Amino acid sequence: MSTASYTGRKYSEGEFFQVDDILVVEESLKITINKNPFTVTMRTPGSDNELVRGLLFSENVYSEIETDPIIVVNEKNEKGIITSVDVNIPIGKVGKGMEISRSIVSVSSCGICGKSELDELPENSKKIVVEEKLNPELLGNMFDQMTEAQNMFKQSGGSHAAAAFTIDGKILSIQEDIGRHNAVDKVIGSLLFQKQLKNAKCLVVSGRISYEIVNKCYAAGIPFLASVSAPSSLAVELSEKLGITLMAFCRNKKFTAYSRIENINAHSKVA
Repeated sequence: MSTASYTGRKYSEGEFFQVDDILVVEESLKITINKNPFTVTMRTPGSDNELVRGLLFSENVYSEIETDPIIVVNEKNEKGIITSVDVNIPIGKVGKGMEISRSIVSVSSCGICGKSELDELPENSKKIVVEEKLNPELLGNMFDQMTEAQNMFKQSGGSHAAAAFTIDGKILSIQEDIGRHNAVDKVIGSLLFQKQLKNAKCLVVSGRISYEIVNKCYAAGIPFLASVSAPSSLAVELSEKLGITLMAFCRNKKFTAYSRIENINAHSKVA
């Protein structure tokens, strides 16, 4: 259940009248690793396994690509929504991300809330290698495809979306959630389950690009990151350092590139 109906009282021109609205559902999900607490994240129910898989991968808790962890549902609420899961991971496969566990709730608007510290990137962090340049004329079509598939947003106007594409513009996964970072994690998890992560070359998001979105894009090895909204200064600096081409304000077939612009083929045309 990703949306629900609610009744409100709308004020207009000196009068109140009743309105029925569709709102995005927000519920908590407690995640434990081998029965040890990891985090409580606020998210929109749906694609929960993808969310958990992508979150643990992007947070360096479980970095295996070929083998999926065992995710067990612990609890559901009275609405049938999953509220607690435990992830079974072999002890030797638990990554360093578990050491920086989240001690408080991770809210919908923030992908790093609850962390005791920011992830530290080594000075010699390996940059993403770009094997093929991006045809910029494909970007507008990617956003069109994502927008067309945003059913939750069409109903409520209250969700974010993320989508992954191949270098030639084929859509691999599209996910929605009340949280920007959750939508990205769901996409990464979906790609991992489909064994399509290596084919994902462009990550498109509906909200602003900040530190945590770039970090997740890098963890997934995706070289191109684009948004309809603005980037932060740290997002641009981090993208340049990690080899990610960051593009923002992608609207009306136009965009602004802020990092690794040399990886865009400015002379390409759509066949």
